[in-house]
Amino acid sequence: MKNFSTVMAHAAAVALLACAASGAAVAQTDTATPSAACAFRPDAPDKHVVVKRDTLWDISGKFLRNPWCWPQVWGMNRDEIRNPHWIYPGQVIWFDRARGRLSFNRPGEDGDGRGQPPLTRLSPQVRSEGTGQGAVPSIPAGAIEPYLTQPLVVEADELAGAPRIVASQEGRFYLGKGDRVYVHGALTSDTVYQVFRPGTVLRDPQTGKVMAHEAAFLGSVKLVTPAGPGVDAHTFQVIDTVREMGVGDLLVPQPPTPVRNYVPHAPLQPIDARVMSIYAGVTYAGQSQVVTVNRGAVDGLDVGAVLQLYHVGKTVADPASRGFLGMGRAQLKMPDEQNGSLFIFRVFKNVSYGLIMTVTAPVQVGDVVKSPE
Repeated sequence: MKNFSTVMAHAAAVALLACAASGAAVAQTDTATPSAACAFRPDAPDKHVVVKRDTLWDISGKFLRNPWCWPQVWGMNRDEIRNPHWIYPGQVIWFDRARGRLSFNRPGEDGDGRGQPPLTRLSPQVRSEGTGQGAVPSIPAGAIEPYLTQPLVVEADELAGAPRIVASQEGRFYLGKGDRVYVHGALTSDTVYQVFRPGTVLRDPQTGKVMAHEAAFLGSVKLVTPAGPGVDAHTFQVIDTVREMGVGDLLVPQPPTPVRNYVPHAPLQPIDARVMSIYAGVTYAGQSQVVTVNRGAVDGLDVGAVLQLYHVGKTVADPASRGFLGMGRAQLKMPDEQNGSLFIFRVFKNVSYGLIMTVTAPVQVGDVVKSPE
């Protein structure tokens, strides 16, 4: 049997519409049927015309009860989830109710004969497919932009060996663009580094272990001259500053330009995590706010994974049990209450950033974060 995703590779602009199952249950056949959890909404439209303000999450939510089911409906494999092709404004997405599928083709048009969405033939058009310019983003880009390129979380092992500024040009206290600074410590092969200052300690709510530090991003510096024989400091030049930078501040290599488009999907393996912090140090978080969770790449999380949020169920005294003056009564654990969904958009080794997509009650540190059920 010819592999469907291979066929769709010849139509790169619509390869997002062809695919094999996602998440922890990647489809093993080309015609996998969406599970009950991935049912279509009863009020799903017959079609949707993609407009510039759309996001993939929004479009998914118009058709599906759970937007993270998008890859299963389209039949995406893991590579296609991680490196999606693009959906552009002006395209029409049709709901083929008879097949229980979405397609770029009007229902009834010829498909591949196996219940899959038909192959769309593109008319001659020019688009920057490689960069995805003008493509519909997965989630609102403005909500996460600062968190994509700045080291707002620095893990414990990075902190221990980070190079540090030990002196500045002519002993200047305030540093600006073009100033030189001197850095001591082992460097990588990178030439551009970000400067940060450690802040709040982030502890695992379950174990108490220090997982990372919140970091204040100060600016960027560029290597001018590595330390030579008999010299203990490297020479750097300040590229830009957003906050006051000085002696004692630490450096991390500037991360590569992150992928800004990713398909919402269930995580690769079961996740049982906790909300570790709410950015800006507030007590409660609502929709479109960012939180950190105590799981990362080593735990099977990847960019685009969608998790469910729960308040931890309370423990109450069993009213039927007896005890002296109310003490010593049997305790009953109440169930965790689901209160929202979380979209993972940046993953480190042991921790991750998530954007709260939906919420029915405020999120707080210690809340449970699990794989979708």
